[in-house]
Amino acid sequence: MAAFPLFAGVLYDTVRSSFDPAVMRTEMERGVPKQRVLNTRVLMKLAMTLDFATPVDAVSFESWYFDDIGRIGWFDFRHPLTGLTVQARFEGGSIGELRPADGADRPWQRDVVVEFLR
Repeated sequence: MAAFPLFAGVLYDTVRSSFDPAVMRTEMERGVPKQRVLNTRVLMKLAMTLDFATPVDAVSFESWYFDDIGRIGWFDFRHPLTGLTVQARFEGGSIGELRPADGADRPWQRDVVVEFLR
């Protein structure tokens, strides 16, 4: 399995975690609504900003995206909060737009959403 490239950094202050709890809720005529779990595993999402030190790194990331994972493939990714390695992919195969960041040490950035099963 492909591994997330080391030259792509994660801006830790941009990491946001969310998930769909996969719970079915049924409103009752009277009383408390009933709930049940739909799936045994939950699809977690991590929204974050990736940064690149040079334009060469930014272009190398695109090459990895197109050639190694084929836009929709799974890859080994080190979770920025837990440090555990998870098998992840980009939500909808999207890696956002590459943009310059003024005044940053690593002046090229992309906003992405990575999803994985928990």
